[in-house]
Amino acid sequence: MTNPSPPVDPAPAARGRPRDAALDRALLEATLEVLYEKGYGGLTTSAVAKRAGVSTATLYRRWKSKDDLVVGTAVRWAHDLGPGKDTGSLHGDLTALLTDKARTLDGPGGRLLHVLIGESAHNPALARVLDDAVVQPVRDRAAALLERAVARGEIPLAQNPRVLADLVVGAMVSRVFLTPPPEPAGPGREAGPPPPAGEAMISELRPFLLRALGVSPR
Repeated sequence: MTNPSPPVDPAPAARGRPRDAALDRALLEATLEVLYEKGYGGLTTSAVAKRAGVSTATLYRRWKSKDDLVVGTAVRWAHDLGPGKDTGSLHGDLTALLTDKARTLDGPGGRLLHVLIGESAHNPALARVLDDAVVQPVRDRAAALLERAVARGEIPLAQNPRVLADLVVGAMVSRVFLTPPPEPAGPGREAGPPPPAGEAMISELRPFLLRALGVSPR
């Protein structure tokens, strides 16, 4: 799967030379690469600047500190799930949500999340960013799909979208980041390439969630 470069928000209007969006993108991509290779503790602004081919002064004109740079990278790489489309059924809407989240976790945004989860436990600013950028879009999608399911008469009204979102995020993060890959096939058994961990989780998580919502899986 190919992943587009992260969008870069336009800089606010200011006097003087406007910011170079391509340079911003290069610094954000360099931050992601260094984080993935060395972790949060091993990341330095000088290493990021060197990877991007710029001076540290250029970096500091855009982000005032290491934390500021990492937070900016998290915001830009996080995948905005959006409101989602009405597929006509709870089964279809839930499948679309799980598929979109799996793609996020299997891509650069997921790798970034993997690196930053531990750091966010004692970095409140980063924790808030990750909650807003990673978890809140799932909460919004969960609330919308449950409202549609109620309107169709598929489920009763007393459903908590926050719990559904927590189940989606928690289960998929656990499978993608904490579960070891399956053992290789034994002698005489063909072993094709395993599906991405996030995608593999969909077929297991979807029927469980449907049953929890009071709907029989197909």
